[in-house]
Amino acid sequence: MEIKIEHLSKTYGNQTVLDDISLHISSGTYGILGGNGAGKTTLLRILASLSEPSSGTVQINGIDIRKKKEIRKMIGYLPQEFSVYPGMSVCSALDYLGILSEIPRNIRKERIRELLKQTHLEQEKNKRFQNLSGGMKRRFGIAQALLNHPGLLILDEPTAGLDQEERARFYRILSELAGDRIILLSTHIAEDIEAVCPRAAVLSGGRMIFEGETSEWGWKKCCS
Repeated sequence: MEIKIEHLSKTYGNQTVLDDISLHISSGTYGILGGNGAGKTTLLRILASLSEPSSGTVQINGIDIRKKKEIRKMIGYLPQEFSVYPGMSVCSALDYLGILSEIPRNIRKERIRELLKQTHLEQEKNKRFQNLSGGMKRRFGIAQALLNHPGLLILDEPTAGLDQEERARFYRILSELAGDRIILLSTHIAEDIEAVCPRAAVLSGGRMIFEGETSEWGWKKCCS
């Protein structure tokens, strides 16, 4: 799995939200760090084929981002804000989302069982969504994003509002899930990226001010 971003820009009217971003990302967990208004969510929405670039090119495994039907078969997306019908159980909600994704019933049941185990939600499978803790809801979000075995998993501020214990659990899950896929983790919390991402980019005001290993001096300087 590979992402190639070349000279990507995005404008809304006279406002430039992303300015000449170029990135090459291969398999593993990769971080996108930046504060509010840095352009992180806009970049993720473009990669999820929910928004189109104003200029530049984006390819995922050699496929242009504008080929939305093909791209969406390869990605799983957890936006910063998401929900399902609050009265549905965890298992029923995943089954419903699997139906929407046209996953055959026999495959769907086994996939849900695997995902509940991977995200440590086996004991909560019959709980209603509205009764889940914040951490459980984020883990459910990962499970739904993984339903179709995506090669690219996009996570927007996945640890927002979680306490340290739940954040640590989240790190462990991400480490277990990486493998051959790309996990793109966007956050304003440098510690989250340092915990799970060997490489990262830092955005500020729509521009990329750092790209490289999170052990480098330049990363430390950006985060200080």
